[in-house]
Amino acid sequence: MKKIIWATWMLVTLSIAGYYGYILFKADNKQALLIGETSHGHFQIELACSSCHTEAFGGPELIQEACVGCHGAELTEANDTHPKKKFTDPRNADRLSVVDARYCVSCHTEHRKEITAPVGVTLPEDYCFHCHTDVGGDRESHRDLAFDSCASAGCHNYHDNRALFEDFLVHNHAGPWLKEIARLTNPNGAAILASKRVPEQQPTFPEQKAAHPDIHQEWSGSSHADAGVDCGGCHSDVSSGEWLENPGIAQCQTCHIHEAESYKSGKHGMRLAQSLPAIRPADSKMPFKETALSLQQGCNSCHSAHRTDTLFAASEACLTCHNDDHSRGFDSSPHGQLLTQAIAGAIPVEQAVSCATCHMPRAENIIDQETVVQVNHNQNHNLRPNEKMIRPVCMQCHSLGFSIDALADPALIRNNFNGKPANHIPSIDWSLKRVAD
Repeated sequence: MKKIIWATWMLVTLSIAGYYGYILFKADNKQALLIGETSHGHFQIELACSSCHTEAFGGPELIQEACVGCHGAELTEANDTHPKKKFTDPRNADRLSVVDARYCVSCHTEHRKEITAPVGVTLPEDYCFHCHTDVGGDRESHRDLAFDSCASAGCHNYHDNRALFEDFLVHNHAGPWLKEIARLTNPNGAAILASKRVPEQQPTFPEQKAAHPDIHQEWSGSSHADAGVDCGGCHSDVSSGEWLENPGIAQCQTCHIHEAESYKSGKHGMRLAQSLPAIRPADSKMPFKETALSLQQGCNSCHSAHRTDTLFAASEACLTCHNDDHSRGFDSSPHGQLLTQAIAGAIPVEQAVSCATCHMPRAENIIDQETVVQVNHNQNHNLRPNEKMIRPVCMQCHSLGFSIDALADPALIRNNFNGKPANHIPSIDWSLKRVAD
C-alpha cells in the first residue's frame, strides 16, 4: 500500500513539474505562472515576466532597476519630490520604518489585488501623515484636514507636484476662467522631425505600384509623398529589403523614432515594447465599442496607411474604439463643439480641442540646433496624476484655478467637461494667505 501511495505521489509531482516546466520553457501563454492579478497599469505585459523579473531569483534591487528602466525618465521630468536619495540620506533613516521608500514596490506591489487601490498603490491612504505629523502646526489651513486627504485631486502628489508648487500657485493665481484669446501654441501643421529621417535608398517595387493605381493616387497627396517616401520606404522588410504586404511599427520607426518610442511607453503600444502581440480593445479592462473589440492596435489604427489625415487621428480614431462616459461625451462638450466649428472653417484650427490636444500634446524640442515640434504618443503620460495636464494643456486656454477645480471634479471629467466645476479647491487661496501672513 505504501508503495502505491509513494508511486502515486511521485507521478503527481512529476506531472506537475512537467506541466510547469513546459509552461516556463516552451509555451507561449504563461498565464498559469502568474501568482495573482496584476494592476491596471501592468496587466498588458503580465505575460512578459522578464520585463520586471530580470532574473529568476532577483531581489528588490533588480526589480527596482526594472521600474526605473520604464519610469525613470518620467520621474526625472517630474522633478520627483520623493527621490530615492532622500531616503538613503542617514538623516531620514527613521522614516524608513514607516515605509521603505527606496523601492517602488514598497507602494506599488503587483499580484496583490486585495490590497491594491485603483492607481496601483498598496499602502493605506494616510501614509503621508506618518512622516508629516507636524504639518497642522506649520500650516493653519491644514490643521483640521483628514489624514487621508493629502493626495486628493488639486492637492499633493507623491512624485509629481509641478502644477501645485506654492510659488507656481501664487504666481498664476489671477486671470479669467477662459482666456480672451484661447488657442494652442503648437497647432496642427507644425514642422515635425520625421521628415528629416527619410531613408536615402528605397526599393521601388514598380510592379506593386502599377497594380494599385488607386492607392498610388491616394498616396500622391500625402505628406509621405511630399517627403519623398515611396512605396518601398514602408513596404520593405527592414532586414531583407523584400516586399512587405503589411508594414508595422518596425517600418514606421525608421523615420518616426520619437513617435514610436513614446507610443510604446503608453498603454496602446506597451506590449510591443516587450515583444508581445499588440493589444486589442477586447484585451483591455476599459469599456470599448463592440465593433472594435478585435482590432489590434498599431500606427495604422489611427493613421491611414496612404493618406495624411491628422484630424481623424486626433479625435475620430479615439472614438472608434473608446466607449466610456468621458469619450462618449466629447462630441457634445464645449471642446467637441470647438472641433466641429474648426472642421467647418468657422474658427482657426489652433482654437479647436481634440482628444489628442489633451492626451497627446505637442512639445517643442531642440534637435540638431533646430526647434522642432514633436507629438507625445504616450496617451497616458499626463493622466497619473491628471494635474500634469495643467501646465502644457489646460492653462493655454484656462486659468490655473479653473483648471485645478475642473480636474478635481469626477462628474465633470465623466461628462467631458460639459459645464463648470461643482466645487472649489482652496489650494491657491491657502497659498496666497500663507504668503500674505
